[in-house]
Amino acid sequence: MFAAATKSFVKQVGDGGRLVPVPSLSEADKYQPLSLVVKKKRCFLFPRYKFTSTPFTLRDVLLGDREISAGISSYQLLNYEDESDVSLYGRRGNHIVNDVGINVAGSDSIAVKASFGIVTKHEVEVSTLLKEITTRKINFDHSLIRQSRSSRRAVLCVVMESIRTTRQCSLSVHAGIRGEAMRFHFMDEQNPKGRDKAIVFPAHTTIAFSVFELFIYLDGAFDLCVTSVSKGGFEREETATFALLYRLRNILFERNRRVMDAISRSQLYLDDLFSDYYDKPLRMTDISLKEGTHIRVNLLNHNIPKGPCILCGMGNFKRETVYGCFQCSVDGQKYVRLHAVPCFDVWHKRMK
Repeated sequence: MFAAATKSFVKQVGDGGRLVPVPSLSEADKYQPLSLVVKKKRCFLFPRYKFTSTPFTLRDVLLGDREISAGISSYQLLNYEDESDVSLYGRRGNHIVNDVGINVAGSDSIAVKASFGIVTKHEVEVSTLLKEITTRKINFDHSLIRQSRSSRRAVLCVVMESIRTTRQCSLSVHAGIRGEAMRFHFMDEQNPKGRDKAIVFPAHTTIAFSVFELFIYLDGAFDLCVTSVSKGGFEREETATFALLYRLRNILFERNRRVMDAISRSQLYLDDLFSDYYDKPLRMTDISLKEGTHIRVNLLNHNIPKGPCILCGMGNFKRETVYGCFQCSVDGQKYVRLHAVPCFDVWHKRMK
């Protein structure tokens, strides 16, 4: 009955699917802010997850004795009173019957009344907690961490907000026929057949909660998954290796991109030089054969082998030539290799 009422509350309140109904009244006190719960997928046939409470808080699984300084704020959320008519032939009706054990002979529906009154919301200061966990690490020797780490389907979560009642509350169920006036006979001694059931639970009972998943790294550091896109769990050895390879790939890719950009810029520079040369038509001898200018010579005649041109033979393009100039020198070499056209004249234009 309690589980059905909390599910109905979460369904009506909504909160974008982040709220989780408390499954049992006996475990309601274990879903407090900063408590740890285990989120586990049932199996591949059931997309929904099962949340299991633990007797531990986030501080219990951290190294060191320092308390968590993140505060908890609270405020009134709403006043909740609900009456609903549930068919016995639906899944929710069957669940209530099995849970409560009510006599449904001659009935086709169940009237459920939940009176929670004013409920309050208690939530952790997320920004403060995020700043604090940057200097804290998980204790891998803790029993809860060891057990959770051994299961690939289990994800540790921390309760970030809880919704509680503020007064003594009641839940009641009455079996009857759809269409007739559903009257509740609490504590009615003239109801020997058990067609009415009611429970009363104390104030400050948690009826719903929401969590952030924890992603725990191999070195003990951890992150809060504050969005539904990020997923929690434990970093595995193979995951760390893959991440390292991925980072190395990105580094090599970036380095290769920079090299290609440098080659491209140098090629553009040469293109500009050559286009400038061709835009101003010159005869082969306009510069090199004038009096007082440098002379173009065939280096083979001076026992100097063929080699890359100093202008266009660098980088990946090894353009070689047998021509050069003895009046120019580079890096202690008493000559430079230059193509007859247009590198010889372009080089000497630039030297001027």
